Amino acid sequence: VENIEKGKSYVMVLNHNSGVDIFAAYKIPLNFRWVSKREVFRVPFMGPLLTIHGDIPIERGNPTEAMAKVLNLGKLWLGRGASVAIFPEGTRSKTGEINRFKMGAFNLAKEANVEILPIVMTGTNKVFRKGWLMNWKNQVAIRVLKPIPAEEVAATDVKEMAQKVREQMVEELADLRAKVAAKKK
Repeated sequence: VENIEKGKSYVMVLNHNSGVDIFAAYKIPLNFRWVSKREVFRVPFMGPLLTIHGDIPIERGNPTEAMAKVLNLGKLWLGRGASVAIFPEGTRSKTGEINRFKMGAFNLAKEANVEILPIVMTGTNKVFRKGWLMNWKNQVAIRVLKPIPAEEVAATDVKEMAQKVREQMVEELADLRAKVAAKKK
């Protein structure tokens, strides 16, 4: 958390392995709103909480409408002092590796003139075993990386920025996993 400046708004970009990622991210000491596919808002218990919280539902089947909503509501929340959290892969990774990024988070950061806060998580896909039994020995680890300054976001092409952040997150995730594995020994 040493990379988080209190009182600052960010576009948070996180890798996505499981539904547990959403709950694990609340360990990060920021006031933030999620951008999530509309279907998640229909899930019992979770959906109503996301709605009450003011999170941003998008229709993935309509990219133009989804991007407009991310920009409009994202800038609204950023302007109110909250951060906006986005899984830039657009969906969960089936392999646990970080997939190609979509541009929404990076467009939002550029248009809103805010920093990008990359975050990597590991272990969230092993919280449950078969039959939804808890894996009590599992460890979830989160690493908040150094933010990308708003000036750098503004001066860099969106696709180039997405690639840079993705490469950094891939490297940091590998390091985080190695540290978690070393602790288990």
